[in-house]
Amino acid sequence: MLSFISKTHLLMSSAFLLVFLWAIYIYSGNTIISFSVCKTFKEKDMEVKHCPNNSRWTIGDLMMSSNLIYDQPSTQRGRTDVATVTNWNAPLVWEGTFDPIVIDDIYKKMDPRVAVVVFAVGKYTRFIKGFLESAENHFLVDFRVTYYVFTDNAKGVPQVALGKGRNITVVPVPSANRWQDVVLSRMKWATITIDKQIRYEADYLFMMDIDSIFYNRFGAESLSRLSAVLHRGYYKNTKRNRFPYERRPQSKAYIPAGEGDYYYTAAVWSGYLEDMYKLVKHCYFQSEEDKKNNIEAVWQEESHLNKYLLYNKPTKVLSPEYLWSDYDKVPLDIKVVRISQLRKNYAEVRPNGGH
Repeated sequence: MLSFISKTHLLMSSAFLLVFLWAIYIYSGNTIISFSVCKTFKEKDMEVKHCPNNSRWTIGDLMMSSNLIYDQPSTQRGRTDVATVTNWNAPLVWEGTFDPIVIDDIYKKMDPRVAVVVFAVGKYTRFIKGFLESAENHFLVDFRVTYYVFTDNAKGVPQVALGKGRNITVVPVPSANRWQDVVLSRMKWATITIDKQIRYEADYLFMMDIDSIFYNRFGAESLSRLSAVLHRGYYKNTKRNRFPYERRPQSKAYIPAGEGDYYYTAAVWSGYLEDMYKLVKHCYFQSEEDKKNNIEAVWQEESHLNKYLLYNKPTKVLSPEYLWSDYDKVPLDIKVVRISQLRKNYAEVRPNGGH
């Protein structure tokens, strides 16, 4: 009996010591990236994980390199032609509201692993090369980036010269007969792949449209817990009752009249990996509920995204510089177009044609 008690006491003491040392390690400011506190559970016939936000990379101390050469900031000069903060006090980012030298230097020290999710289904594979090559020249240059190309034609993914720490991962997905189904399935396949793969390989995630080209620098000023981009068509002088929100109460994307902040595009949005997983999964499940009720949101995933962001405010709002369109003339308040959607024949590239 005494021998059993002694062994038990020894085991308990060892366990306590390990916990005590772990606590000291964490308290000392260290992080364990591989440590996971994710919980797995069943939801709507799919196994999903929930991981608290503090189990992953987050934006840390704003530490800058010494001897960095940059312009002195001013408290008296700046953009006066546009709003630079939202009514919930989140930054509204435009050219002229940040110093690219300073902000990139700060965020490179944090060294996030960035995932970019794009879908190239059917004839949209023709846009992969231009997207990737332009991204290599302009998108988070010198950061670690993995492009996750979801496609029904893996052989159509071209060889592209990549910088150090940059990679391409091809994810097979089925074809679709309607472009609307391609759009809606993005949430499904992104949810599944984040859960099974991406969350172990990335800290931060962008969702982007493949039929786009980067024209200018797209840097660390875009990073926050949850970043959304103002839709170019509705960012200026559009009353909220004219936003193309889903107005039918039968849909889970429904936004009542008299509510709304901005109208966000679904062609570019980003955030911490786990926050994006929560958002993507929510939009996927909401669209599935709509399907059961024989309704499809007016602008598919974009409608569900806008509903989510209305009640779960983004921590940073990016101006339409971060997603313009080659169809539209560039107004004076857009000082630089960072990424833009390409002109295309929708009837030719989409499986069921049309806009």
